[in-house]
Amino acid sequence: MVGRELVRGLQVGLVAMGALAGTASVSAAQTPTTATFSKDIAPIFQARCQACHQPNSIAPMSLITYKEARPWARSIKDRVMRRQMPPWHIDRSVGVQHFKNDMSLSDAQIETIVRWVDAGAPEGDPRDLPPPKKLLAENLWQGVMDGFGEPDLVIKSPDYTMPAKHQDVWFRPMSDIPISEPRWVKMVEIRPSNLASRKILHHSIAYLVLNNDPDAVNTGTANGPTGPLTREDLVNRRPQLMEWAIGKGYDLFRADTGKLIVPGEKISWDQHLHAAGEEISGGSEIALWFYPKGQEPKKRSYLIGFTGLRTRGFVDIPPNSLAHTEGFTVLKENTLITNFQPHFHLRGKAMRVEAIKPDGSRQVISYVGDFNFNWMTNYIYEDDAAPLLPKGTVIQVSAWYDNTKNNPFNPDPDQWVGYGDRTVDEMAHAWMNVVYFTDDEYNALLAERKAKSSTTTVERNNQQ
Repeated sequence: MVGRELVRGLQVGLVAMGALAGTASVSAAQTPTTATFSKDIAPIFQARCQACHQPNSIAPMSLITYKEARPWARSIKDRVMRRQMPPWHIDRSVGVQHFKNDMSLSDAQIETIVRWVDAGAPEGDPRDLPPPKKLLAENLWQGVMDGFGEPDLVIKSPDYTMPAKHQDVWFRPMSDIPISEPRWVKMVEIRPSNLASRKILHHSIAYLVLNNDPDAVNTGTANGPTGPLTREDLVNRRPQLMEWAIGKGYDLFRADTGKLIVPGEKISWDQHLHAAGEEISGGSEIALWFYPKGQEPKKRSYLIGFTGLRTRGFVDIPPNSLAHTEGFTVLKENTLITNFQPHFHLRGKAMRVEAIKPDGSRQVISYVGDFNFNWMTNYIYEDDAAPLLPKGTVIQVSAWYDNTKNNPFNPDPDQWVGYGDRTVDEMAHAWMNVVYFTDDEYNALLAERKAKSSTTTVERNNQQ
């Protein structure tokens, strides 16, 4: 009897030990290995960070080598966990989520970086490093870095010398466009003319001074009732080749759309400069990528500043407070919106763009809840994700401001802030390129999208 119980006890014990061993094995398999710089972090930095974080570039430090990156480990963890770096601040829970220029980190990449820092940021075996990427030339075009090749034409504004201490300056020179025949532009990029001038240039707009091209004037939006044009309407009718602000890259126009430039036209620059504590000379330059000669896009792209203010020029932000404004723009034509770029000054906190359709339904287009003044990122929608809206839709831009000490960009929370063009003043608008469609074109594009959506749904169901 005792022997039988002893055997049974040994059998139970062996089964239990086997179960524990299996559990330990599963646990060990699920426990992530220690991430190292050489094997795990360097590939992420190469793919998402090093275009800026390298010597002689715009970032404050290089992240090429372990020696360069290790002192910044804690800061890197903080920035990537808050999704401040890379500078991709679009909310991931609402609105359009598919972009042509998405530079964000995946959840898995963020988790890897956090594990690396929490483990003491080890270097690992240098033999695990990926082959080094070629260092970029100083002040390289973002479009070149993203594989679009060298621009076809670069036009430079005159330089302006900003003293170390000075009031804000709006520098508005003119530049000729050296072409001998009409050309269609498929991509455009503005940048400061040198690295130093990135410290003083807040924004740069390249307006077109037209030469007998009335179709370049936007007439597809309205900010007031039928009758005399409002100031907002007049601003949005002025042909804009591109707007650039701190941290922006390029405008990539949808296939078969673009902007036309013709011989005899000029660029009228609008450049906002502010002092940076040292004398700096610089200006802007604009790069143009053309469609091949003879290839004429079917549609024009128009750049619109959709206002976040109910009344132009009115912002009232008391000291040590939060504030909210909203603005409305009517789409007079069937419209495709191809990108979103929020624009604020130092107190800007969040911006939401929403479409109110003629049937009363609402569609959130995009939302940035943690705006960063130093990175006015341009979010370029994938073609099939770009919002397609019927005429009569109202675009509502809601803007929130933080004039408290919790805002790291706020120079003085005890100061009242109103509307203005100076960096210490405030404004709010969403820069968005739009394309207009006739009723037949609009309905055809809607049908095409529905067909694609149905095909995708069927394929997904077949895979399950």
